[in-house]
Amino acid sequence: MTTPYWDAAYTGSVAAPWDIGRPQPAFLRLAESALLTGRVLDAGCGTGEHALLAARFGAQAVGIDMSARAIERARDKAAARRLQVRFEVADALSLAGLGQTFDAIIDSGLFHVFDDASRARYVASLASVLRPGGHCHLMCFSDRQPGTMGPRRVTQAELRAAFSDGWTMVGIAPDAFEVNPDTFGSATAQAWLADIVRAAPAPA
Repeated sequence: MTTPYWDAAYTGSVAAPWDIGRPQPAFLRLAESALLTGRVLDAGCGTGEHALLAARFGAQAVGIDMSARAIERARDKAAARRLQVRFEVADALSLAGLGQTFDAIIDSGLFHVFDDASRARYVASLASVLRPGGHCHLMCFSDRQPGTMGPRRVTQAELRAAFSDGWTMVGIAPDAFEVNPDTFGSATAQAWLADIVRAAPAPA
């Protein structure tokens, strides 16, 4: 999907389904458990709620998104809340261009937008910036969600396959996204919450 598509999602009087104006409860739990610390990247940050959450809990947070409109809103939030967060317009498939490594990565609803080829590129991009031993906390649409409305459903098997090389899947648990009911039709959507650790490179 192109940048104009994502910019359009943040334009107009009706918020996008995922832009709920607060962190997802799953990531709030992670922050309260001190799991979003050190250098934290929010990949596909939208209007910045999860990067801002990490910063509020003391992390050095960076948020990236393809949408310049979303990043503009995120920067406005950071200024209003007096939080230091670096927000950049950037492609999640080319994270090495940030010139930084991270201790943890947040993915709230990004993985499931990619097709199969882009998924492989995305996982490689994550690996390029996450330090060995760092955690990727990934929340995606689940195949447990009934109907066809919304993004592509993801199975546990697909998650495990995508992160099979150079990663350790610590766990995948059922969870739920909070969404805007006016645009999605209900207040929640079924999700998987995965904890995935970047493995250390094999010795030469």
